[in-house]
Parts: sequence; structure tokens; C-alpha cells
Amino acid sequence: MIKRSFIREILDAITPETISFAGGLPDPEGFPAQALAASAARVLAQGKGLQYARTQGDRELRERIAERYRAKGIPTDADEILITTGSQQAITLVSLAHLQEGVLSESPLYLGAKNVFEYFNVPITTFAMTRDGLDLEDLRSKAHSGGWAYLIPDFHNPTGYRYTMKEREEVADILDECGKGLIEDSAYEALYFDAPMPLLFTFLSGRHLHLGSFSKQLAPGLRVGWVRGSRELLAPMIAVKERIDLHTSSLDQAIIADYLAHNDLNAHNETLRHRYKGRMEVLAESLKTYLPQFEFRTPEGGMFIYGSLPGVDASELVKRCMAQGVVFVPGKEFGDTDAGSMRLNFTHADAESTRIGVQRLAKAAGL
Repeated sequence: MIKRSFIREILDAITPETISFAGGLPDPEGFPAQALAASAARVLAQGKGLQYARTQGDRELRERIAERYRAKGIPTDADEILITTGSQQAITLVSLAHLQEGVLSESPLYLGAKNVFEYFNVPITTFAMTRDGLDLEDLRSKAHSGGWAYLIPDFHNPTGYRYTMKEREEVADILDECGKGLIEDSAYEALYFDAPMPLLFTFLSGRHLHLGSFSKQLAPGLRVGWVRGSRELLAPMIAVKERIDLHTSSLDQAIIADYLAHNDLNAHNETLRHRYKGRMEVLAESLKTYLPQFEFRTPEGGMFIYGSLPGVDASELVKRCMAQGVVFVPGKEFGDTDAGSMRLNFTHADAESTRIGVQRLAKAAGL
């Protein structure tokens, strides 16, 4: 029997009164609903998005995405973009097309990727990372295993850690030395609080695939992500996608392409960053005030605070928390051996709910 994702089970179990720090849910007030509605109206008035489409994706949308890479100084054309049904499908396609020899990843490991790798029997090797950085020696000692590395350099899920510039350079050197390909998952890359950093793959000379998503920037309900890669690397993934779903929703693709043509996504993301930085600060301050025993590093962006309650079993604590009307994800679900580790989302709950939620968590912990 296939085990369900802990996070999806939690989301199914909570009530409207539950304060959730569990899922990586964006703030619904940050969705550009009016602009997306206008795009949907234009698309439907023109009769777009209602027919079967190419497996690789809508040409206009792929060109819009390629333009965004070129704006960063990364030469890219539309044929180097594959549209996927969210970045979760991208991980599935990569697994089926390229990971027969296994994959190397950070530990703790993003649960969505972990579930896919395990389901498709992809051998997983992990190297250690903490809230404070990467264990580069551990990475170097394991870099010869498997053919690819799957990494989240920007606001890693679950730890929220962002690779430093030096770490990006050293990780790239290690992967190049070993001839290992890179799968870079950048779902959170646009959610920085200070300034952007160069994408990790730009430091590499070898094989690479870059995964992106509109879920965190626009709206997850649209279920549109993408993979940037060479035509040779995308070809087997396109063949797999043909067998899975033929193509990602034509209508969703057309709406996003129209949105990008008529709106400034960079300006929208700037608004999101300001909103999310404020929410992160509320959660961080609430933790320091109501749960000072919680040890964590303040993130530089993304959607999560990750930390640990010494002497507490987070897997048992979350059960008591549900009775108190608050939930989070224990680090154990990501493979963390620290029993007290937990991931807290700061983007979904408003300030008042966040403060109440942390107080409930502290009460459940008996602290």
C-alpha cells in the first residue's frame, strides 16, 4: 500500500478553525486574482486554451519564460523549456527519464521529492546540511554516487537555508569534478527578502536541469511549472509526459501567458516579498516570545522557519497540537534524525493567527 504524504494528510484533517503552519501555502490575499480574471476573460473571448496542445507546452508561455531567463543574462530559447503540471510533475519526469542510477540530495530532503524518488525506486544518497549551512566534506565524499544531484539552493525546503555564494561555487566545483548532473529546484527563488543570487547551475559547466514554478509567485491552483534544459535532456522527459497526461492544462497555460504579457511579474513578486518578510518577522518574534526554547535560524526568504525543541519528540507533539487547533510538520518526515525538529510555514496565517498559533504550540508542548 502506498503511504500518503504526511502534509497532504494533515491538510485533509484540519478544520477551518485550525491554525496551520504545516503546508507551504501562499497567502491567498497575495494572489493577483483580478489580473488573472482579466487574463482568463481575454483568453476565453479569443477561444484560446480550450483545445489539445503540444506536450512540450504553449509556445507563447515557453517564450515568456525564456525571456525571463534572458533578462538574467542566461541565454535561453523556447525549445529549452518544458511546461509541467506543477514542479511536482517535473520531479516525476526527471526521475523517470534520468535517475535510473540514483540521486544525491540534501538531508533533510524535501518531502515531495522524497516521496517521488521512493515511489519510483530511485536510489537516494544524502549529504548533511543544517540550518546553518552545508557539510561540503560530506558532499564531496558522496558525490560519486548516482548520476545526478537534486538540490534546492534558494530557501531550501524544509530548512529554509539559502546557499552562500561561496557554497554555490564549491558545490558547482564538486559536481563538475565528479561529472554529476544538477537538478536545481527553484520553487522559492523569487521570494528573497534582500537581493537575488545567481542560480546555482550558472556556475556549472556540466549537465543541468532547472525547475521553476508559478505556484509560489501567482497561484498554486493553476498547477503550472517548467523545466529549463537542453533539447537532448528534455526529449526523454517529453516522451514520458506524453504517456502521463499528454500536456499540462491548455487553459491554465494560456491564462499565465496572457498575464505575463499584460502585467509586471517582477513588481508583483516585490509586493509578495514585502508581505512575506513581515509575516516571517511576526512568526520569528512570536517564537522568541512564547516559545524561547525553540532553536532556529531566521531565514532570508522563502516560506519556512525550521528549528528544534530540545528534548521534545515533534512527532508526538504534533498530535497534541492538533487537539489544540494548530499544526506543523515534524522534521522526521523529511528524514531529520533530530526528534525535536519541525518546519513552520509563515506565509499563510495572518499576524494575529500566527501569535495565537505559537501560543497554542507552546501550551501543547507544556512550555
